[in-house]
Amino acid sequence: MDIIIRDDYGQMSHEAARVIADQIKAKPNCVLGLATGATPIGTYQELGRLCKEEGLDFSQVITFNLDEYLGVGMDPSQPYSMDQSYARFMHEELFSLVNIKPENTYVPDGKAQDPVAFCRWYEEEIAKAGGIDLQLLGLGGDGHWGFNEPGTSLASRTHIQALTKQTLDDNYEAFYRKAGVTRDEMPHFAITMGIGTILDAKSILLIVNGAKKASVVAASLEGPVTSQVTASAIQLHPGSISVILDEPAASALQHADHYRHVEQMKARYGL
Repeated sequence: MDIIIRDDYGQMSHEAARVIADQIKAKPNCVLGLATGATPIGTYQELGRLCKEEGLDFSQVITFNLDEYLGVGMDPSQPYSMDQSYARFMHEELFSLVNIKPENTYVPDGKAQDPVAFCRWYEEEIAKAGGIDLQLLGLGGDGHWGFNEPGTSLASRTHIQALTKQTLDDNYEAFYRKAGVTRDEMPHFAITMGIGTILDAKSILLIVNGAKKASVVAASLEGPVTSQVTASAIQLHPGSISVILDEPAASALQHADHYRHVEQMKARYGL
């Protein structure tokens, strides 16, 4: 596991975009797992710049998003700014900035008539695409990945998830208050990739910023593996793992100096 600490959000985002760009250059038809939320916006903006100014080519890339609210979907009759779906978020924050083909972008369908059957179909589509080469992840305030709330099985597959009060509060402030939606009206369930689905990715890129996440960063990376902090499952992944943090997010890590030393030595010896 490579734990990389950068001074601030901008540097973190730049480094994360470089990791994703390197994956695309190494395998132009790679499969990316993508995340929503405030954390990856800077990364997506940098990827858009790389596409526009440096020719980073998304034309063969396939993407699968982690999650979507149940009962929510992008409504073609509404302006994107009026639509609180994660499909809308991805269009505005990344897909409209790069040359990706719309038919190669997959976001869970929150309006699926049979959500359980859709979850099975989503798993099948990931498998048909050859599996996820690089999965981008953020970190919830209680240490969750996607919408895998505390207590979710670490072997779980794509499923329907009831959201905790903390997640509802966090997402209401981030997405719904500005749209004039009440707390009762916002979705209380979601479709999410499971922890087992995430761990099947060949490599993982976890990005976290801000002092508010410092304690759950430490619990995820240095604490015990537990379903109460679902992101702690990162310790079980057998493949390539990159964790990129800004200084505030890394502030509770007991071994931060060691992680910095390891990065310096790897750079020195070209590892």
